[in-house]
Amino acid sequence: MKEFRTITTAEANKMLIKMMPLVVMTASLLLVGCNNNQLPKAPEETVPPTPLEETVPPKVPEKTVLPNSPSSFYMAKKLLYETVHRGHRKTFYCGCTFSEKRKVDTAGCGVSARKNEKRSKRVEAEHVFPASHFGQHRQCWREKLCTDSHGKAYGGRRCCEKIDPSFEAAHNDLHNLQPAVGEINGDRSNFRFGTVNAEPRNYGSCDFEVDFKTDRAEPSVNVQGDIARTYFYMRDMYNINLSSQQTKLFEAWNKIDPVDAWERERNARIKKIQGIGNKYIE
Repeated sequence: MKEFRTITTAEANKMLIKMMPLVVMTASLLLVGCNNNQLPKAPEETVPPTPLEETVPPKVPEKTVLPNSPSSFYMAKKLLYETVHRGHRKTFYCGCTFSEKRKVDTAGCGVSARKNEKRSKRVEAEHVFPASHFGQHRQCWREKLCTDSHGKAYGGRRCCEKIDPSFEAAHNDLHNLQPAVGEINGDRSNFRFGTVNAEPRNYGSCDFEVDFKTDRAEPSVNVQGDIARTYFYMRDMYNINLSSQQTKLFEAWNKIDPVDAWERERNARIKKIQGIGNKYIE
């Protein structure tokens, strides 16, 4: 039988010191063997979500659908006299009758020539909204972008008709064309409409005045509304600016001279040709 002896305190302390590395190792192994889910996890690094860039789609301008205007000014005049004004061959400013051969009956409407007798007896297509007013700011009008058969460069109306589809459509737009006594068409030129003081009667009984000093023309009241509605149509259709003064004048004219039966009929006839009517008449 083996004998056991009692160890002293000093011997016990020496043994404990020798066993200390083994205790530490055992404790470490026990910790590793524990369930990881029960151990506290280090907080994950949270990255704030990147805010989405606010993307606004670019504003695409609405495409303006142009009317199916005649392809040439010659064709526009032919349609104006023979189709639009069929059965209503009356000049715009003076109300004179004109024949199929485009001769004006000046005696029947009391029109007399101011200066040009020959021109006063023929009908011409008047641009109510002058072509120069909607053409002068275009590049084709200001610069010589076109070349003729002789190699000579040119600009202006003829060039714009050739290379600018929007100008060509506006230039030949039947809504803006009216049959007029030739001399009055020439005298009005591209003058703005307004009030002419003293109202000189240079064309017989026709109530139409032209002031060559101020470049102003004043038509009779019974067509002032027609003119206003034409200007508003051209402004909207071809994105043409009107001054505030012009806008106020035409707003007043629009009220003074409301739409009549012939204006509605004329608009309907043009709409059949061009596909688009004047909303200020409709």
